[in-house]
Amino acid sequence: MTLFVGTSGWQYRDWRGALYPADVPVRLWLEEYTEHFATVEINNAFYRLPTRENFEAWRERVPRDFVVAVKASRYLTHIKRLRDPEEPVHRLVSHAAGLGDRLGPVLLQLPPTLPADPALLDACLACFPSGTRIAVEPRHASWWTREIREVLESRGAALCWADVQAHPVSPLWRTTDWGYVRFHEGRAHPWPRYGRRSVETWVDRIATTWSDAEDMYAYFNNDPGGAAVADATAFGRTATRAGLTVTRTPQFAVRR
Repeated sequence: MTLFVGTSGWQYRDWRGALYPADVPVRLWLEEYTEHFATVEINNAFYRLPTRENFEAWRERVPRDFVVAVKASRYLTHIKRLRDPEEPVHRLVSHAAGLGDRLGPVLLQLPPTLPADPALLDACLACFPSGTRIAVEPRHASWWTREIREVLESRGAALCWADVQAHPVSPLWRTTDWGYVRFHEGRAHPWPRYGRRSVETWVDRIATTWSDAEDMYAYFNNDPGGAAVADATAFGRTATRAGLTVTRTPQFAVRR
């Protein structure tokens, strides 16, 4: 297994001192980030889909081994609510193609007010080109059904494992030959950190679900105060000790 460990975004001003040295200008933070991590989830694409030229520029700025996951625009997931997906999916895919071989999974985070609709999800997933890695993060309890699992499996899409307050908020289904997990908020101090036991539990879940030949993507979205950086570092270190192959994470000591 290759466990890709990163954060949801890299442009957070309170990461100065936690990840970015004081003398590194904001315009070089992406380059600095890639020194410490080999993957990032572009979370702000949800609010405004970057242009293809933006994606192309990012591709030129990151190393060859770097992987970029892209969160789908809210136009597709929250405004259209997956209806009439052809045009927004095409626009998303054509823009993100600017990343070339740096493009990783595409994340569809669904609105918490959107109830399950297997046919709607299937029609949306069908619009993506074959081979695109799609992770789906539903947030309404009605989605945890056999029909939804079958749609994900038939389309080769991953159910995004999501954690809030150190607990899974989704079933831990394995629906394809790769996985995706997002960490939103831990329960340790200082908020919103994750504690050691929570990190160890998640590493064990991953290690017992995925084989050495499969990929797993893990992103920490608890960005305030540099918590995501510290927790991703601890997570990578714990997974390495457990014998997993982990992409690079920061080498500094993690304070708890």
